[in-house]
Amino acid sequence: MSDGYQEITRLVQTYFDGLYECDTEKLATIFHPSSRLFANMNGEFVDWPREEWFEIVSKRVSPASKGEARHDRIVSIDMSDDNTAVVTCECAIHPRYFTDYLSLIRVDGEWMIVSKSFRFDVHE
Repeated sequence: MSDGYQEITRLVQTYFDGLYECDTEKLATIFHPSSRLFANMNGEFVDWPREEWFEIVSKRVSPASKGEARHDRIVSIDMSDDNTAVVTCECAIHPRYFTDYLSLIRVDGEWMIVSKSFRFDVHE
C-alpha cells in the first residue's frame, strides 16, 4: 500500500494547487464526474454535484493571483485497502480556513475523489 500513499499525496497536491489557482480543469482530473460535495453551512445542508462546485470555484479570485500564503496540510491518509481511502486535509482561501474530508476510490487504476465533506472557519 505504500505506493498508494504516494499516489494519494500527489492527488492531494493537485487538489491544493487547483484550489489555490481556482483551476477547475486541474480539479476535474482528480474529482470523479459523479462526485458530490457536502457541508453544513450556517445550519443549512449543502449537497453540490461537482459541476455546481466547479462553477463556484471558477468565479473566485484565486489566492495565487493575490499572492496569498498557502496553508495546505495533509492531516491524515487512511487506506483500508489498495482501492479505498479517506484523506483529512486543511487549506485556506482567505478569509475561509477549511478542513476537508476527501473520500477516494481507485477507478480504472487511478485514485479519484468521489466525495468531499467540508467545514470552515472565517478569519478576517
